[in-house]
Amino acid sequence: MDAKGYWSATVKLTISLLVIWFAVSYGAGVLLRDVLDNVSIGGAPLGFWFAQQGSIYVFVALIFYYCFAMNKIERKYGVKG
Repeated sequence: MDAKGYWSATVKLTISLLVIWFAVSYGAGVLLRDVLDNVSIGGAPLGFWFAQQGSIYVFVALIFYYCFAMNKIERKYGVKG
């Protein structure tokens, strides 16, 4: 087992997913809110929607992707989890 390669892949995956989550929750919900508010979903402005709902949905999707990706990494490096 290549422990250094395993941890490198794990850290890279974790940081990548955290950056995506930050970009969606802070970027779309706070920084780009004024731009996104020009579009509405179900009567609510899109910026408000991302701040209230969208970041949660993205977070849940990232959890499922993390599980899928970690299984792939564990198989690649021969780690039994």
